[in-house]
Amino acid sequence: MKNKILTLAAVISLASFSVYSHADNMSNSDAAENGIYVGANYGYLKVDGDDDFDDNSDVMQGLVGYKFNKYLALEGSYINFGDYGNGLANAETDGYTAAIKVMLPIADRVELYAKGGQLWYSTDYDVVGFSGNDDGEGVFAGAGVAFKVTDRFLINAEYTWYDADINVDNVANGGKTDTDFNQASVGVEYRF
Repeated sequence: MKNKILTLAAVISLASFSVYSHADNMSNSDAAENGIYVGANYGYLKVDGDDDFDDNSDVMQGLVGYKFNKYLALEGSYINFGDYGNGLANAETDGYTAAIKVMLPIADRVELYAKGGQLWYSTDYDVVGFSGNDDGEGVFAGAGVAFKVTDRFLINAEYTWYDADINVDNVANGGKTDTDFNQASVGVEYRF
């Protein structure tokens, strides 16, 4: 896991430097208010539920979106929620999201945003020696603030809540857990 984190941090740093250098050479006046954007987020995950999967983890996310105008976008992502749990019950979850993103520019270089949508996830688990996999879906909502380094390159901070019901087979209570993933992350975004 630490190797994944170091690799992601190195890629984000290199991409940030490359994008920043490239963006400085472009005219700020031609930055598109609509079009494709890509980004990556890294942060802290709090797994909270009525089960033994409560834990903290690192979360990594890659995303791509399309801005219709300066206020509205459609966004999809791949997200790795990492490993969480304890010695008796542990799990690893990853998934995909689709969302509507609403942006509100509040200053020349600052915009607030909110997004919400659908999460499709897959969880590999091990509970007291019983292993399995659960595929599910849930909803999520988030909000954040983005700072424009240039008109095309942004740095953001966001908080996102994901609702997940993980079904664990072969356990006494029926195996359904009500689990929330709470993500606090920082990231980068590049608008083409």
